[in-house]
Order: sequence, then structure tokens, then C-alpha cells
Amino acid sequence: MNRRDLTLGMVASLALMPVAALPFARHLARRFDVRDHGARGDGIAIDSAAINAAILAASRAGGGTVVVPRGRYLCFSIRLRSRVTLLLAAGAVIEAADPARHPGRYDVPEGGIEQLYQDFGHSHWRNSLIWGEDVSEVAIVGPGLIDGAGLTRDGPGARWKAQTGERPLSMRGMSAREIAALEPDWERMIGLGNKAIAFRGGRDIHLSGFSVLKGGHFAILATGTRGLRIDGLTIDTDRDGIDLDCVRDVVVERCRVNSPNDDAIVVKSSFALGRAVAAEDIVIRDCVVSGYDMGSLLDGTRRTAQQLAPDRDRVTGRIKLGTESNGGYRNVRIEDCSFTHCRGLALETVDGGVMENVVARRLTMRDVTTAPLFLRLGDRRRGPEGTGVGAIRGVAISDIDARGIDHRFPAAIAGLPGHRIEDVSLSRIHLSYRGGGTAQDARAMPEEHASAYPEPSMFGVLPCWALWVRHAERLRIDRFTAETATPDGRPPFVFADAPGLSIARTPLFRA
Repeated sequence: MNRRDLTLGMVASLALMPVAALPFARHLARRFDVRDHGARGDGIAIDSAAINAAILAASRAGGGTVVVPRGRYLCFSIRLRSRVTLLLAAGAVIEAADPARHPGRYDVPEGGIEQLYQDFGHSHWRNSLIWGEDVSEVAIVGPGLIDGAGLTRDGPGARWKAQTGERPLSMRGMSAREIAALEPDWERMIGLGNKAIAFRGGRDIHLSGFSVLKGGHFAILATGTRGLRIDGLTIDTDRDGIDLDCVRDVVVERCRVNSPNDDAIVVKSSFALGRAVAAEDIVIRDCVVSGYDMGSLLDGTRRTAQQLAPDRDRVTGRIKLGTESNGGYRNVRIEDCSFTHCRGLALETVDGGVMENVVARRLTMRDVTTAPLFLRLGDRRRGPEGTGVGAIRGVAISDIDARGIDHRFPAAIAGLPGHRIEDVSLSRIHLSYRGGGTAQDARAMPEEHASAYPEPSMFGVLPCWALWVRHAERLRIDRFTAETATPDGRPPFVFADAPGLSIARTPLFRA
């Protein structure tokens, strides 16, 4: 292909893209083809140095668009810079190189970071396929693919002394060798990449149109980032999809995220920045999340052979607030999303943060692998001395249609003695369960598990089948319907320590 053909191809790629996918129009005035800087795109040569040279040239010119034409570009770390749009043309693939097979390694994880209260993956950004630190006016756009073939999904856990609540209770039976396989030592991570895209800080960042396959620990990790827009991505990955940690002013919309082994879209407020920072002013809308077999969303087969995630619960793939929750969450809206073959919506704060003003509405769920709704205020306190118990208040959940739910997991709202969840409303909720609970299940007395890692399975099979509430104040329920496909020997509701409970227009249907 000659240079004229390449130029025409770039123009065609730009012309076909919607205006919303080109957030910084002035970047179009200067275009930098990565092949002009030595990229081969043959899937054999290591092209990260050439792509980094093109990004540097665009930044030094005052901004520009770095074009990655059709081809397969084998890369180690790509370093984003301010005022640069990275355009992945149709047929362009950036593939993560594997240090075990290819000459080179990923950028070394940052030093001087206290990995006390969050794991290795949350604590580092530079050990990624594509990363940016304190960048502004940056975009990655286009119909191309980021293939994380050479990334690892693993990394060591937090160095928190207590360790209580570090892992889900479903992992209690795992041996030290099995845990070590998932959480290798820090030294073993040097030179490896464990994220597809990572941002530390930064503002005015747009990600649009491309796909990610096998993104490592995080397909996208944004920590302390402001003004982030993620639109129209397809992510089919082996661990977390989109992680929004300590962020502000974020919109995630029209994304498809498949992640059977971990969460699909998750909001966190960890201690990764060395202080407690709230995640706030976040909208997640028109998204589709799932727990199909990894890779089968992108290839269209949507297989469901995998039944268990690495934590030994059923496959994940959900939208969640938590688990890292030091800074809390404010003003979060989740709307018009669908969940398929995955866990349901989880709203959790266990590390001292306050969750308030959260709205979840117009959600559909099919083949729900654990609880369709799970609200948990816990007392893990993974944080510095003085970390207390947080709070959940002001949560409105409405227009939920969930079907094919595992009978073991009713919707659950679980606070703590002396620390009730406050002012939650459930309206226009319909839940359809598979049924099968027994009269013996109805006699269960779930432990508090105050310091445990929060998951619906932490309480075991619950003593009711539709809605279980413990330690909640001023809960309002309106037009809540539920049914079971087969008989269930438990009552539909259990309410314990729930002063101010209000129930209106709530018929129940059973098989």
C-alpha cells in the first residue's frame, strides 16, 4: 500500500466516525501516522517505540491525531500525552506483547506507593499496555481493537495487616498454593503488564468506539480522573472491565462489557491516592453487562459453559459500587442497563466511606447468578487507624425486571447492629426466581459477618426467597412483585430490625 492510499484510508476512517467520537476537533489539524515513525504493523516487530514517538511528536506540535492504520501492532507500554487523540482505524489491532515470548518489558510499576489498603493492580498504572498520568485533552477513538494477549490478570493483594475481609468467604477453602497462583509476589510483577488502559489523575479524557479483548486485571482503570467520557466500547475480558476509582464527573454510556471472572463496570473509592477521595457525579447508562465465557461476546457465540468465577461463586459480570470504599460515593446514577448471565446490582461500602444519593432505575436482568439487588454496609475498615463504619443513605431503586434468579439469593439489604442502612426506596420491582428453597432453609439464622468481604453468598442460603432486610431504617417499598417458577418452602419476605418500614401496593405471585 502506498502513502497516498494510506492517507486516503485515514481520511475515510475519520469521515466514517460520528462527531461524538471526535471530541477534540482541533487535534485533526495535525495528523501523525505511526508508520512514518517506524511502526510495521506486521504482528512481529515491536511497535511501541514507534507509536510513542508519534505521540511525542503530536504533543510537541501542540496537539494532534496519531493514526494507527490497519495492521497488528505488537506493543509494550504506550505512554499517552496531553492534547493527543489516538485513532485506531478499522482493522487496526494493538496487541499486548508477552515478555515471556517477545523482547522487551512493560514500564516498571511506580515506586513509593503504599500498597496497604488496596491491591497491586489498584496501586500502579504505568505497568499497562496504554497509560497516562495527569494528562488532559486526550482521546482514544476508532473502530480498532486492543488485544491484551500478553497481559496478566494476576497481582498481589493488599499488605493490610488485619487481612480480615481481604477475600470473599467463598474462597475460604482454597489452599495457600491456589491463592499464590492468583496473587503472585510483587517481584514477579516487574516487567509484566496487568492492565490494558490506565489513567492516574488527568482530566477531559474520552474513550470511544473501540473494543478490548482480554484486558488483564483491568481493561480500563481510571483513578482520580475528572471529566472522563467512555462511550460505545465493547469489552470482553478476563477480569474487571471498567474501574472508576476516586473519579469525578464521569459518564459511561452505550458500552458492552463481558467479564465472567470479575465485575463489568465498578465504581470504587480506594486509598490508592494516599488519602480518602470520594467517587462522585457519575452516570452509567445504556450499558449491557454479562458473564458469558470470555471471548464469546466479541465472537458472537455468547457461550455459558463457565459456571464459577475464581472466587468460587457463580460468574460475575455485574455493575457494582465497591468493594474498595474508603472515600465513599455521592451522586451516582445507573440507568437503562441490562444484565445477562451475571450477578445483579451491588451497592457496598465497608471501608468507612459514605454512600449517598444513588439512583438505579430501568434495569433488566436475565439469568441472575446471585442476588439481583445487594446493599451492604459492612465493617471491614481496610484503611488507616481511625477508619470507622461508613453509611448508606438516600438510595432510590426503581423499575427493575429481573428473571431467572438463583433461588438461594433474594434481594438483600443488610446493615449492621447500630449502623442501619437509611432511606432506601424500592419501587416498581419485579423479581422472578427459579424456586426450590426448603422449610429447613427458612429456619436459617445468618451471621452478621461484619468484617467479611461483601458478597451475597456471605450469608449462605437465606431464610426467604424474595427480599431479605436486616438493619435498615425508613425503607419504602411500593409495587414490589415476585414469583417463583417452582415451589419454595420459605416465606417471601424477612424483615429484622427495620423501623419505619413502609409497604404499599405489593402483591406477591407464586408458582
